[in-house]
Amino acid sequence: MGKKQPNTPRSRVRSCLRQLWLRSRERQAVLKKADRRCTRCNAKGSVAKGREVKIEVHHEPPIADAWEEIIDLIFEKILDAPQFPLCHSCHVNLHDIRKRRESDKEND
Repeated sequence: MGKKQPNTPRSRVRSCLRQLWLRSRERQAVLKKADRRCTRCNAKGSVAKGREVKIEVHHEPPIADAWEEIIDLIFEKILDAPQFPLCHSCHVNLHDIRKRRESDKEND
């Protein structure tokens, strides 16, 4: 068994994104459309003991590099962005004020 990877904030985000993808409707639709068969060799996905065949979904172009870009964006826009606590009423009010400002700018 290989060495366990460190549990870092980036690795936790990567793990959450992977779980989100593995459970997504889009991924399930791709598998269903192909009848859970490999499009290259026509192998049928199976969980039968001794005859396990895992069918995976490949992206074209591959998304390996995109994962890091997505994680960077999550940190930039969500996790590392300035944050401060507000009660629900103040939070809604702040968003309403910003919407009005943006609306006023569009109407000028």
